[in-house]
Amino acid sequence: MATAVPAEASAAVLQPSEPISDSAISVQGPDLEKKLSLQELLKSYERIGFQASSLGRAIDIVNRMRKWRLSDQPVSADESEDYLSPEIRAQTRCDIFLGYTSNLISSGLREVILYLVKHKHVAAIVTTAGGIEEDFIKCLGKTYLADFNMDGADLRSRGMNRIGNLVVPNDNYCKFEDWLLPILDTMLAEQQATGEVWSPSSFIRRLGKEINNEESVYYWAYKNDIPVFCPALTDGSLGDMIYFHSFRNPGFILDIVRDIRALNELSRKSKKAGMIILGGGVCKHQIANAMLIRNGADYSVYINTGQEFDGSDSGARPDEAVSWGKIRADAESVKVFADATLVFPLLVAATFAQD
Repeated sequence: MATAVPAEASAAVLQPSEPISDSAISVQGPDLEKKLSLQELLKSYERIGFQASSLGRAIDIVNRMRKWRLSDQPVSADESEDYLSPEIRAQTRCDIFLGYTSNLISSGLREVILYLVKHKHVAAIVTTAGGIEEDFIKCLGKTYLADFNMDGADLRSRGMNRIGNLVVPNDNYCKFEDWLLPILDTMLAEQQATGEVWSPSSFIRRLGKEINNEESVYYWAYKNDIPVFCPALTDGSLGDMIYFHSFRNPGFILDIVRDIRALNELSRKSKKAGMIILGGGVCKHQIANAMLIRNGADYSVYINTGQEFDGSDSGARPDEAVSWGKIRADAESVKVFADATLVFPLLVAATFAQD
């Protein structure tokens, strides 16, 4: 019987490693023997690996967005006179474009988003119709925790609408109609009197003013003059109400061209631009496409569960956007593959909430 290890087997199993770089970072989890603050715990994510490290990277990128000032850069030869003053340069910050899907406003992330808007941490918002209406509806009635496995037919018979493991009583949408339709009448009368049509963003701004409720994200967007863009404004209960109103009092006009110009110009004129996008679909691509106008975002953080194998933009990683010019080749970017309700509160706690 042979006693020597076969050379080919030994070579295959005991393949020698090349030298490890001095800059390599070893994997290490948090030391729970110590009493860690939330900040210390989240800092440890950077070395845990997998999506924890992606979240750690996202926190770092967002902090870089927040820290950047135009005064960090030398004055370019073709700089506008508007940005020559040292004081103005020190006050000019990175414009952060925040995007999110409607279900996140239905969830408790609404309060996290409200915090960002209330404290002027974002320059612009892009969301979907549900992301608008659910904020106002929550001012009129509660959304409740439920279960993913509730029977749809039974819920329908009881006038309950399920959003994942949340339910919204249909009465809330009836209250929304009662609140919205008189406002539409007034807005139509103003349009007819002035000849000035509404855009989705000016429509949302007006609703933020009318709700006059500090629990509303869009009340604070109105108060702080933060534009909110919704390219698919009619794709939800708002569309239902506008549809009903078009029979009862026709003539109301929403001009989407004004908004695409406003969003693209805001992107183009940004000295530095960052994207934070929760989820996919319209809100993700509309912001990314606006970044193309300025040859790409400088910073980008995606948080979603989408996969790229089906070719969807929702699932695409940042590098795909680099190929389109929507993120700059030298940008700092990351995608966190996670449910935003799990990780976005942690990201905000480690960044914006530190002010």
